[in-house]
Amino acid sequence: MESFDELLRQAETAHGHLCAGQILGVRMAMLGCERLGIEEPRGRDRKRLVTFVEIDRCATDAIGVVTGCRLGKRALKFRDWGKMAATFVDVQSGRAIRVAALESSKQRAREIYPEIENKNQQQMRAYRELSDADLFHEEWVEVTLEAKEFPGYKGERIACAACGEGINYDRFVRREGRTLCLGCAYPEERYYRPVAG
Repeated sequence: MESFDELLRQAETAHGHLCAGQILGVRMAMLGCERLGIEEPRGRDRKRLVTFVEIDRCATDAIGVVTGCRLGKRALKFRDWGKMAATFVDVQSGRAIRVAALESSKQRAREIYPEIENKNQQQMRAYRELSDADLFHEEWVEVTLEAKEFPGYKGERIACAACGEGINYDRFVRREGRTLCLGCAYPEERYYRPVAG
């Protein structure tokens, strides 16, 4: 794996700026890979790793850079839980570790660098230097991945009986003999609302 500074530079380029979340994300992903014994997540080990992220913030971009896991490759899984946490799964061994940022790390940053008034700058400096134990809670976990969740899975494609759009990866509902996409089956949960154009 590349050095922390090199991965941080790549994360900054991918994300567009450097911030405390980027530093946490790089360190979190490096720690997860280290604990699993994955030395080259974007190289020879690239097919071994699936990562679940729990927040759609800066750290997620950094985690993707370090691990090589991407939504489009089906190796990055998003769970909208609003937590600065990620679970790293070695699909070869079945081992998984969840790494979560400690809330106390913000206070530690204030204690270490009280002279830095800008909170982001304060955290950026501290997050580079604090130990993993001061930054993260680590927990070995069990993650069950169904065959359809693995990268490279080719599932059946079905058309929605209501809107006609194609549905992949069994993301449909059967209701009264009809196959419906989730948007048509649960219109109140759509993230969009059709309007006259």
